[in-house]
Amino acid sequence: MTSYPQTIPSTGLRELVSAVHGVVTKHADWQETARLVAAELEQHLPSADVLTAEQRVGDPDGHRSNPLHIEPDGSFSVVALVWRPGQVTPIHDHVTWCVFGVVQGIEHEELFLLDEEQACLVEAGTKTNETGEISGFAPPGDIHRVRNAGDDTAISIHIYGTDVSRIGSSVRRYYDHPVVAG
Repeated sequence: MTSYPQTIPSTGLRELVSAVHGVVTKHADWQETARLVAAELEQHLPSADVLTAEQRVGDPDGHRSNPLHIEPDGSFSVVALVWRPGQVTPIHDHVTWCVFGVVQGIEHEELFLLDEEQACLVEAGTKTNETGEISGFAPPGDIHRVRNAGDDTAISIHIYGTDVSRIGSSVRRYYDHPVVAG
């Protein structure tokens, strides 16, 4: 389990954290919360400068997660993910809603549906997110794999509807099912 320190938002994050706090306290359903948080992230997307120069380099062994803010009541976390070229996640889903915005580079997302009868994943689409683009989702229907599709390091800001310091990540489960064309 990854250990995350409690954080105080930097100047570049204060407006975003305040706006997300305002949305989360409305207690809307997860789909609506993701939609509203996406709108706030679009208005308050920070730059890659919220990370130190060292953090922006990434890790050669896999994408790196950098906590930027964990709401004291555990209702949401803001995390920066740093991806070197070619790095990819396993296929996974999440414990809660998630919204992200790309602040540097390109991230390619593959979407899947679970076919429980056939015990396989069905390709459901793809989306390429470039710098400045916002995306989000809420379970169910959040099975995906993400990769850095560019030649340079990619950085994205993720907002999860949970306390990642408490549960270790936002991933609910990983899938090793066969994948079939949709």
